[in-house]
Amino acid sequence: MAFKRIAVLMALAISQLQPGNAASIQKRSVTCPTGQTTANEACCVLFPVVDLLQKELFDNGQCDEEAHAALRLAFHDAIGFSNSGKGGGADGSILAFNSTETAYDANAGIDDIVALQWPLFLKSNLTAGDFVHLAAAVGTANCPGTPQLPYSFGRPPPVAPAPDLTVPQPTDSVTTILARFAEAGFVAPEVIWLLASHSIAAAVRTSTSLPPGTAFDSCVIFSDTQFYLEVLLNGTQFPGSGEKSGEVPSALAGEMRLASDFAFSQDSRTACFWQEAIDDQPFIMGKFEAAMAKLQVLGQSGFRLTDCSDVIPVPKAFSGPIRYPASFNQTNVQIACTSTPFPSLATVAGPAPTIPPVSVTF
Repeated sequence: MAFKRIAVLMALAISQLQPGNAASIQKRSVTCPTGQTTANEACCVLFPVVDLLQKELFDNGQCDEEAHAALRLAFHDAIGFSNSGKGGGADGSILAFNSTETAYDANAGIDDIVALQWPLFLKSNLTAGDFVHLAAAVGTANCPGTPQLPYSFGRPPPVAPAPDLTVPQPTDSVTTILARFAEAGFVAPEVIWLLASHSIAAAVRTSTSLPPGTAFDSCVIFSDTQFYLEVLLNGTQFPGSGEKSGEVPSALAGEMRLASDFAFSQDSRTACFWQEAIDDQPFIMGKFEAAMAKLQVLGQSGFRLTDCSDVIPVPKAFSGPIRYPASFNQTNVQIACTSTPFPSLATVAGPAPTIPPVSVTF
């Protein structure tokens, strides 16, 4: 087991030493016609688009369902890629060829955010890839606790839809999901770090009795490590369509956890990476930022991109710390990693909570 973990960490180190696609930020400041400043004049065209997104998509800077859906859309777009030459990666094909890609089973529910983004995309004068990944970075920045995600500018228009069966599903096994990510150049820890996005996630549509907007953790408007903790709490599963769709209730009333998330938290290949994310906000958000930097340029290595990360709003901080929900403690945790101590956490006072659905305005 120790050898396998060392091998994974060595692969991770190699993956993070790969050269980036974005040009280095120039050590100067340019004042744009809009009055904002950036390190690169080419980025000035993005500020009006950022303002457009905040006003017309994200309800003047809210961490809402549209923000999460924009991040989900960017992931589903980028992961349609393989180092063997399959798919265009982070090229915006999911938006440009939406009638094709929204029909894929793994993209169920994506059509809602596509419909909202499409008219704004037409106004933006950006390529589909630049627009999709800008919207994801801006929407994510509206959620306290997230890092200021990097953003690269200059993708060409996509030439074809991504192939089907490139987006992992919550019904897939850990082995299947890790293999799909490996085809795109990601190792196991990076998969776990990317799942930090679920801390601001909710189900737009469900196949269970749980309503649309059912959250994946109890603090869905904050990007924190509460998600990693609550997936580990003793939950209940029920027969029928929920299990088949990969949607299962968590230990908290009104909350959902994905079958694949729980599987990652328990699998010997990933359980310790999952556990080390708990109650270490700087660590996991730094790793999430690095994994997202890699994701949003998949398939773009042949093009010269410009680093325009400084056009992305700076998120508010999450003060923390996370705590067990009321009536829960470490005896309720399904611990699968025993090589390191489990974090010591306090418990919120009061009765066991019921998590209300997130408002879904699609």
